[in-house]
Amino acid sequence: MGMQTDVLLTQPLGSSNTFKMQNGNVLGSCRIKAIYGTSGAAAGTVVLYDGTSDSGKAIGTISTPTAANQGTFYILLPGEGIKVTTGVYAVLTNVDSAMIVYG
Repeated sequence: MGMQTDVLLTQPLGSSNTFKMQNGNVLGSCRIKAIYGTSGAAAGTVVLYDGTSDSGKAIGTISTPTAANQGTFYILLPGEGIKVTTGVYAVLTNVDSAMIVYG
């Protein structure tokens, strides 16, 4: 089985915003393959939306560890990942940063 597509990393988000490619352009249509982030000082969440704001279609909510000393979180998505058509917007609550692996 050959490689299905190259994967890339977004720029890290430190606050609620639209994910961007490494060149600074807003990420468009893609498949989310994994999510990586660093925990805040308290339990938190990462809510992902298909779109450029939180008015887009909700993709899912990820709960993060309860303390900063829990370090990082990494979620590998099965199969082909999650398809988004417009872009990926994230609302971060008690999360220091998050980025996605996409293809």
